Amino acid sequence: MNKKETSNPKVVRNQNHESKKMNTSENRNKKSNNDLPWWVEFLFVQIGLPDNLLIKILRTKKKSKEIIINNKKLIILILFGLATFSYFYPVIKHAKNKLDCEKIAKNYIIKNKNIIRINKKELRMLSTNFCYGGNEINKIENLNN
Repeated sequence: MNKKETSNPKVVRNQNHESKKMNTSENRNKKSNNDLPWWVEFLFVQIGLPDNLLIKILRTKKKSKEIIINNKKLIILILFGLATFSYFYPVIKHAKNKLDCEKIAKNYIIKNKNIIRINKKELRMLSTNFCYGGNEINKIENLNN
């Protein structure tokens, strides 16, 4: 009879464990052999900024990644609000400028044209016309003369 060769499972486990240890140390060496990012190379090696600053930057980077991962919904909501505001801001600014121009034109018409018989709607129409480059005020001037 042939005796079957039996292997000791403990020995196999130890060999696998040792090979895994070797792989992890090799991986660590590979990671440490990688080049530094360009900004680290430039700021901390070439210019010579202090290492404490690099540590603070890396901590802040890590914390910001965690905050972004944990608060995705809030960040998306804030970005949506900013996009909406930036989309409607020109419309709001145009309306504000129009109202300011009408107010200034009303005051100008009342002071300089000495119009007594004109009602509020006509005054608003004249001020709007004046703001958009109309020449209705010149016609009023001609009527008074």
